[in-house]
Amino acid sequence: MLSQDELKTLVGQAALQYVLPGEIIGVGTGSTVNKFIDALASMKDGIAGAVSSSVASTERLLALGIPVFDANDVGEIAVYIDGADEIDARGCMIKGGGAALTREKIVAAQSRRFICIADESKLVQTLGRYPLPVEVIPMATQRLVRQFALLGGQAKVRVEDGQPLVTDNGQHLLDVTGLQIHDPLAFESEVNQWPGIVTVGVFAHQRAQVCLLGTRSGVQKLAF
Repeated sequence: MLSQDELKTLVGQAALQYVLPGEIIGVGTGSTVNKFIDALASMKDGIAGAVSSSVASTERLLALGIPVFDANDVGEIAVYIDGADEIDARGCMIKGGGAALTREKIVAAQSRRFICIADESKLVQTLGRYPLPVEVIPMATQRLVRQFALLGGQAKVRVEDGQPLVTDNGQHLLDVTGLQIHDPLAFESEVNQWPGIVTVGVFAHQRAQVCLLGTRSGVQKLAF
């Protein structure tokens, strides 16, 4: 039986089939994406470079000799490859466990196709089992905690080394538990309107078109 780490390696390598020669690739963030970045190094001379969704991914790409472009300096990106904390049967996702959800959503919106890479534990019937990350402006934190409570959610500030975690964008994160998100598109649209929200970690407007799922029997392709 393959370990979770081995499954991540499999899907990271499988995602190379969606990399187009000579193109700039959108690259996400997280442990599964790290496997893709490592695999991408094997064909770095065949691509123009990457647009990255986080400082951590940028550093890994550069260390492997893969050029990284600012999103403002490129046009439409052919494909964006990223992981997910959860994905449902429609390709809607919860993302943000690695604290990069805002930049991930920006790069996803700039890309023609979103290819999700994940292990089989991430496939769910209803989003909400994994805590929902939400990037917020700090002064709005407690009001947003109360607003999520009205939906039945328990929101807590994500902490690192005893202090609120600060994102690459200089903001804080709430992690919300206790939600069952049956209509991800409507939920994302509603929460996006709350003052103080930077980005909600539901990806329904920028959902995946393909998911490469690492399973015990190999890589399974789900198309949405």
